[in-house]
Amino acid sequence: MIRPDLSLPIPADITAAHFIGIGGSGMSGLAGMFLDRGTRVSGSDRADSPTLRALAARGATVHVGHDVAHLPADADTVVHTGAIWPENPEFLLAKERGLAVIHRSQALSWLIGGRRLVSVAGAHGKTTSTGMIVTALRELGAAPTFVNGGVVADLGVSSATGSDDLFVIEADESDGTFLLYDTSVALVTNVDPDHLDHWATRDAFYEGFVSFADRAREAVVISSDDPGARRVSDALSHPNVLTFGEAEHADLRLSGIVAEGPVAFRLTFRGESVSGRLRVPGAHNAVNAAGAVAVLIALGHELEPAMRAVEGFGGTARRFELHGTTRGVSVYDDYAHHPTEVAAALAAARTVVGDGRIIALHQPHTYSRTQEMYREFADVLESHADHTVVLDVYGAREDPVPGVTGELVSGAFAAPEHVHYVADWQDAADYTAGVARDGDFIVTLGCGNVNLIIPQVLQALARTAG
Repeated sequence: MIRPDLSLPIPADITAAHFIGIGGSGMSGLAGMFLDRGTRVSGSDRADSPTLRALAARGATVHVGHDVAHLPADADTVVHTGAIWPENPEFLLAKERGLAVIHRSQALSWLIGGRRLVSVAGAHGKTTSTGMIVTALRELGAAPTFVNGGVVADLGVSSATGSDDLFVIEADESDGTFLLYDTSVALVTNVDPDHLDHWATRDAFYEGFVSFADRAREAVVISSDDPGARRVSDALSHPNVLTFGEAEHADLRLSGIVAEGPVAFRLTFRGESVSGRLRVPGAHNAVNAAGAVAVLIALGHELEPAMRAVEGFGGTARRFELHGTTRGVSVYDDYAHHPTEVAAALAAARTVVGDGRIIALHQPHTYSRTQEMYREFADVLESHADHTVVLDVYGAREDPVPGVTGELVSGAFAAPEHVHYVADWQDAADYTAGVARDGDFIVTLGCGNVNLIIPQVLQALARTAG
């Protein structure tokens, strides 16, 4: 992978931008926003997709595959992610030409300019919290520009250009790029050490969050309940910190959570209380909603209208997203790729599955995380799912590590009869369909490409109907 060099200057003017990996959810959104700004846009991706075709229809020049011929002669800036290889021919040619070569976070910083920025950070819940804030702001009459890590279901997009001064982003801590932005209101959902391939130590991870929060120009909104967030709060020197959660001392107090079905709860702020009910399940979403309401309060909104606006949030793609029901078995997908996230996703599923069982279809993400956390994954999967099917590791940017496969997770189960490791996807789909029965939920888990197995699972369920 290419680590972002945040010390590199960002061009003052960008007239022609070329995106390497333009088909990704984050990069395509950025490319679209550059088009909105009147910038000439080109880009390449390793495979064709509806996303590429949609960008082409808007005026971008797109290519399938990476080749020096795809870098336009008039490009002045090249935007890349950390996921591309240093040997990428377009990346190397851009360096050779002396073009401005910037990470996608720097391109986002250029788009933000001097607008009033809400940055949402945390180990878990960023995408949902960002979606809640954006949905609520629009309900309250604002027209923010936003860049999220997942599609906001009611809007059908992960990013869009708005007409007012507000800009809302999901800020990425994984590579430290959240330190680049000139944030006005910082939301810290939780601080659960991860991405130690970048941060090296847990102390450095915490210190990164302290730096991120203390840089906020207006306010810091942070969990009162999460142990990591409390550690960060204790180290802050910021004069305006607003806490949220179930703790008695929280500024915005969350209470009375009823998690069966769409989650309901109560929020109290400065003696005023309001009840709310979301359209999405899970106690963790009550916490996310509390954080979103706290951000709206920090932006100047009152408690009651803020709560009503957040209630309208309908979810984001790949967050407990229903893909279909065949012979009474519902197949969901969730982006959860950390033990804490897996536990939250499966706990949410439990609140709505009724008498049915939960079958987890888990794809471990990255060799480093799997090697470090396979026991924790096995523990939460065994505790929260009735049966688990484990696929092989999705390596993402990492090279394989000998001995680190999905079997490492399945082998850590205390009760082997509750887990099945299947490396072949078709075999996994057939096995999962064979285990499932009427009323069950199958939930795919992982931030790699595990969602692509869902059509095979639905087809396998159909074949076993009757």
